[in-house]
Amino acid sequence: MNLAGKVAVVTGGSRGIGRAICKRLAQSGAKVVINYVSRPEAAQETKAQVEALGAECVVLKFDVANTAEVQDAFKQITAECGRIDILVCNAGITRDGLLAMMKEEDWDQVMAVNLKGAFNCIKAGCRPMMKQRWGRIIIITSVVGFAGNAGQANYSAAKAGLVMLTKCLARELGPEIRVNAIAPGPVLWPERDLDQELKAEIIGKTALKRSGSPDDIAGAALFLATGAPYVTGQVITVDGGRSL
Repeated sequence: MNLAGKVAVVTGGSRGIGRAICKRLAQSGAKVVINYVSRPEAAQETKAQVEALGAECVVLKFDVANTAEVQDAFKQITAECGRIDILVCNAGITRDGLLAMMKEEDWDQVMAVNLKGAFNCIKAGCRPMMKQRWGRIIIITSVVGFAGNAGQANYSAAKAGLVMLTKCLARELGPEIRVNAIAPGPVLWPERDLDQELKAEIIGKTALKRSGSPDDIAGAALFLATGAPYVTGQVITVDGGRSL
């Protein structure tokens, strides 16, 4: 399916997985709206890469955890673009630490961005989709939403919440709107600062014996956006076999 004429909104689209998804959707012809909150230079770099692919691109700064900012942003998107066809809820943060020593604000911030942020964006974004009777919502969760991870109780709980959000919304918004999720394993890219020993450990635990890349996740996102008309309420694990 070609995405010409479609409008895709990608939260947290300035780098990493978000950037790769923006580029992959642009290659299929979509007009891309890149959301960012704290890295304007990275967002503009992503915009330049998207436009180099021949696609139209808009950059919008808003905090997905702020309900008013999200509502205003989505009103602006529909006013300027006329429609919203694809929404990728990718924005997320980590505030790692053992629960016994975790600060309350670290719990609250992760829940606000990772879980409430998706709620805010989907609530605002699904309305134009319902009116046009077509839409694709893709939520980026994580394998830790199934298995958990020591030191990431807040992050794991938020990602588990996204799994159930996916399934509930698939029932609520069908049959016109497909709602699915992607659960990446550890994904590495050049700007991600991990020591070599940890990288080797991550690679060693995969069946494919390589790390995941943002492009691996973007490929799954493109499939859900274009090639999965009978798939909804599902979580696709993209982890190189790590969770086997």
